[in-house]
Amino acid sequence: MDNHLEVTPERMREILGHFCTGLTIITATTEQGPVGFTCQSFSSLSLEPPLIAFNPARSSSTWPVIRATGRFCVNILPEEHRELSGKFARSGTDKFAGVSHAASPLGNPILDSALAWIDCELHEEYDGGDHTIVIGKVKAMDARGGAEPLLFFKGSYVGIGA
Repeated sequence: MDNHLEVTPERMREILGHFCTGLTIITATTEQGPVGFTCQSFSSLSLEPPLIAFNPARSSSTWPVIRATGRFCVNILPEEHRELSGKFARSGTDKFAGVSHAASPLGNPILDSALAWIDCELHEEYDGGDHTIVIGKVKAMDARGGAEPLLFFKGSYVGIGA
């Protein structure tokens, strides 16, 4: 069989890894404290109405906790947050230990040195196979200058370069 016709999860990861993405940390505040997870499948969806989309894995233990709050903040990571990206990708740890943050207008954690943040209310959710397609309605947002984005390409962190 020709390799280009083979569609397996491993091959999907390999081929789609050729699409460079930014990295985000999705956060919310719960009665038990702040929660969050790293998410690379994020995009702008609509300007009118203002909507964004991201796709957490169905295996995520954090997304159901955030979903229950009905709101979340998308923190777009700058290049210097490689370690933070890895920290929030791990399960079973106190992800906010030693992480400085402030409350967004909706009460969600904004990471202090986020490149940008987007505060949202949960708008819709759809089946996406082994992921969930989440649509957020944007309620507030801001960005800071003077930083480069954290990017992911072919399974590794990369910089923009010249």
